Amino acid sequence: MQRAVLKLCCGISYPHVRSMAGLQRAALAAFGQEISVHLQRRPAWSPPRWTRHQQDEKTQPAEQRTTALADEDVFYLRRGQEALHEALEIVESKDGWKPEMAEKNGDVIYSKVLLGNRKVFRLEAELDASPEELHDILFVRVEEMHEWNPNIRRIRVLKHVGGNTMVTHEVSAETAGNLIGQRDFLSVRHWSKSESCVYLGGAATQFESLPPQPGFVRAEDGPTCIVLQPLQDHPDRTHFIWLLNMDVKGWLPQSLVNKALPRAQADFTKHLRLHLTAQKPENRR
Repeated sequence: MQRAVLKLCCGISYPHVRSMAGLQRAALAAFGQEISVHLQRRPAWSPPRWTRHQQDEKTQPAEQRTTALADEDVFYLRRGQEALHEALEIVESKDGWKPEMAEKNGDVIYSKVLLGNRKVFRLEAELDASPEELHDILFVRVEEMHEWNPNIRRIRVLKHVGGNTMVTHEVSAETAGNLIGQRDFLSVRHWSKSESCVYLGGAATQFESLPPQPGFVRAEDGPTCIVLQPLQDHPDRTHFIWLLNMDVKGWLPQSLVNKALPRAQADFTKHLRLHLTAQKPENRR
């Protein structure tokens, strides 16, 4: 039954897929493969149980607990896929983008105002690393990010869903010059790959055992994404596109937030470049 529904959905969506831009179409093809594999391995989806979870664990038979866990996994998988797809739609849109700032090294940041008056930022840069290397740093070894980015206090993976989705808790650092102040984030992160690109996406989510923490303002990401595309003549270098879409919460003036976010993107890219340089074999001796 699930396969029949999937085929019907694919047939209905075909005219829309033909009109999609390149990044969206490639990412959607990768999503389709993930969903097909998941339908073969998992039971039908139902909303995750955000309440009475611990009590249910004590009283339900083991088979029912396994099914509930599978349902929760599918929730996070779909949340990550949807976030990545929505973020790519924003990145691929042609209208409304305006130059926000340009760095001497060639990095450029554009901004756009979405419905609801939220301003998002798109950074474009070239990095001296392959998409696979950057995927390893930014996703696989995400818990090590605080070691090279002083603006992050810690990132902890709370849950893995297969090899391409995870739930993380991130706490920003208390650093001088941080206009926004310390925040924490609870996010689902998802990655996908086409023949030429690696896509990293994410969005705010819920996790029952980690409600908002005292002393922190819980900000919300997403949908957001990073696109890693090898340069045509230099496959060991990457065209890096980063959509930053964040609601920092709190009582900060929006003008201050709109000034701080693109600066945070530029700082992140600077620290990432320093880390890539330090990782080169000739610099480890």
